[in-house]
Amino acid sequence: MRRQNHSSIVEFILLGFSNYSELQGQMFGAFLVIYLVTVLGNAIIITIIFLDQSLHIPMYLFLQNLSLVDLCFSTVITPEILVVLTNEKATISFGGCLVQMYFILVFGATECFLLGVMAYDRFAAICHPLTYPVIMSKKVFVKLVVCSWILAIMTAALSVTWVFSFPYCDHKEINHLFCEIPPVLELACADTFLFEVYAFTSTILMVMVPFLLILLSYTRILFSILKMPSTTGRQKAFSTCASHLTSVTLFYGTASITYLQPKSRYSPDTKKLMSLAYTLLTPLLNPLIYSLRNKEMKRAVVKLWQRKVTLHTG
Repeated sequence: MRRQNHSSIVEFILLGFSNYSELQGQMFGAFLVIYLVTVLGNAIIITIIFLDQSLHIPMYLFLQNLSLVDLCFSTVITPEILVVLTNEKATISFGGCLVQMYFILVFGATECFLLGVMAYDRFAAICHPLTYPVIMSKKVFVKLVVCSWILAIMTAALSVTWVFSFPYCDHKEINHLFCEIPPVLELACADTFLFEVYAFTSTILMVMVPFLLILLSYTRILFSILKMPSTTGRQKAFSTCASHLTSVTLFYGTASITYLQPKSRYSPDTKKLMSLAYTLLTPLLNPLIYSLRNKEMKRAVVKLWQRKVTLHTG
């Protein structure tokens, strides 16, 4: 087979759901609604926390960072999906594919780390309430957030540089909705074994380590909850934990399957659906799970709305 050096590739073709052309109109409408709701929900959270001084505590500042990540994550992916669904032959330039893959990895990895440190924050608040201000001081909060971003940026830079250093075949059709590592790597005309070992290892560190931190934190939290004298307090805490763990399971489960098994036997369409689960549904659900069910956030929304009404009527 004649090989083509990666530097001469001009563009890739994204196949999307081309096998289901009759459904692409409905899928376009559904994904557009999901994207708009995701942007609105996360933008509201970011704005409310920014404007309400009473929410300037680690719990909500972590949430604000998570909402920013979800907003960016969805924006990097969904517009490209909408383009793919409206074109019979959707293309993306070599550079565009590289940039999209890089930011998908940056925001995906940052979300993993933030979910982990958010669980640790709740563990410190519930299990060590008296020393919580020391454990989660402003300095510690800043370090955790900055480290989450830096680790994600460094890992993404190494991964993307390695992926696009491979030579690629003449066949340039990516059987996916966007530029993700596994489907792009399938086009490489080289032995990718070493990269797959690295990808497996880095995924373990980025996904499983924070996930284990979440499990350990919530195990300790649950033991503390069981000791609570108030039935109402226990029920509220259990509800919060269940919602959080549902979101975590959705994101970590589908991301792990996608990145820990780049050459899995799942069909291409199944892989696409799993990718959509953590790239579209998680950013959509996080505002509901982490804040819109939270009394403090609801109180802040009402307060800001009343202030706005007062200004207009005054």
